Formats: sequence, C-alpha cells, structure tokens
Amino acid sequence: MKYVKQGMKNIKGFTLMGKTGMAVVCVVLFLGIFSDRLSVHPYNLPSGSAFEAPGPVHWLGTDDLGIDLWAQICFGARVSMIIGFGTALLAGIGGSLIGICSGYFGGLIDKIVMRVTDIIIVLPDLPTMIVLGAFFGPGIRNIIIVLALFSWTVPARIVRSKILSVKEEKYVVAAKNYGAKFWHLTIRHFLPNILPVVMVSVIRLFSKAIVAEAGLAFLGLGDPTSKSWGLILNHAVNFRGIYFTDYWKWWIVGPSAAIMLLVTAIAFICRDVEKIVNSKI
Repeated sequence: MKYVKQGMKNIKGFTLMGKTGMAVVCVVLFLGIFSDRLSVHPYNLPSGSAFEAPGPVHWLGTDDLGIDLWAQICFGARVSMIIGFGTALLAGIGGSLIGICSGYFGGLIDKIVMRVTDIIIVLPDLPTMIVLGAFFGPGIRNIIIVLALFSWTVPARIVRSKILSVKEEKYVVAAKNYGAKFWHLTIRHFLPNILPVVMVSVIRLFSKAIVAEAGLAFLGLGDPTSKSWGLILNHAVNFRGIYFTDYWKWWIVGPSAAIMLLVTAIAFICRDVEKIVNSKI
C-alpha cells in the first residue's frame, strides 16, 4: 500500500506533457496487445485490392499486396513494445549488475569493465549493429540481443559512479564490518539507491531501442515476419516509383507518424521522471 501511495504521489508530479506521453504509451500498448481484435483484417495476408485508398473498409488503405495497413501498424506496435521492453530490461538489469560489481569490487574488474565500455562507446552504433544484425540473422530475440549489446554501457557507468559513493557511506561500511556479503549489500543498500537513476536509464533505452529497431528493419535487417513499423517503411520505399504517386500519403506517413509519436511520448515521460528523481536526490 505504501508503494501504491508513493506511485500516485509521483504521478501527480507529472506535467501535462508527461501525462499525455503516458496516455500515448498506454494507447500504443493497447494497440499491440489487442491488435488481433482491433482490426478485422489480417496483418500478413491480402484482404483487398492493391493500393486501396483509406476508407471505411481499410482505414489506412492497403499496400501493393492488398494487405491492410491499419492491421500492420497495430501488429507493429506489438513488435515495437516487445523489442523496447526486452532491450530496456536486458540492458538495464545487465548493465546495472555489471556497474554494481565494477564499483563495489574495483581493481582489475573495474578496469576491465571500464575499458570494455570505452570501446563500445566509441564504436559507431548503426554500422556495428548492421554487421551484428547480419551475423546473428533476423528474429526478434536476435534483435533484442544486438540492441542490448550496445545499450548496457550507459546504465553500467551511471550505476558504477553511484556505487563508488554509496559504498563509502557509514552504514554500508558498518554492515560490511558486521559480516554483510555482496548480495546482502546489493539488495538492502545498493538497489534502493540506484533504482531511481536506473529507471531513468531504462526509459531512455526503451526509446533508443524502438528507433534502432526501426532503423535496422528499414535497412532490411529486421525480422521479415514481424511486420514492424520499420519493415513497413522498408517495403514502402523499396517500391519503385512510390514518391511519384499518391500511395506514400498513407503507406509511409502512417508508420512514420507512429514511430515519431511514440518516441516523443517516451521523451516527455523521461523528462518528468528525471525531474522527480533529481528532486529526491
């Protein structure tokens, strides 16, 4: 009950833009979960003529194969949310554990972790992800792994710097003197201190993963069966003469607007969460 009241109090601290962002994310999540019920047409099979304009039967029209674009965007919301959540959780949890170990143990472990993070940070993200995406092959699981490999460094460095200061606190030193081990210190003392900053990092990683997946899919390195928003754009721009027709109005604008709207909504949420977290530090 205590955490519910605290959560409600934090939500009241959100600005109008932050609350709007939360509403948009909830709508996209709803579209993804109930995509099969929100469209009467399948997302992967033709249900009309090619290049039908938006109308009462096909709300956003159809593509060159006669597949309903509204159904594809709804299913693409599911793919984006799965990849966003999966990457953010994997990179956030993994990076946080690495940062805790690096900051707590120090010495050789800290030096190795810092050098690895330095190497990953200086590598160009997109070209390296293209190479790894081609190496691992298509598939949602592989995309999550590739994106997480380039996302864990940020929470790791943030958590490490936080642990370096927390482990010198008197109550932590006293707990160590009384025989507290690493996992006890992590659960009882480290996690409560790093959770706010980790939460902000996870929200940022969520947005970054959505954009990165859309970029990889746009380049043809996504899962061809997923019908993600990036894959819809890839299919559209590869159609010869798309820009000399009126098809782009519903074939390109729809998924592009969905990506921009979701990323902007997450940015608003992240801004408000960061303000709340900074006010409590």
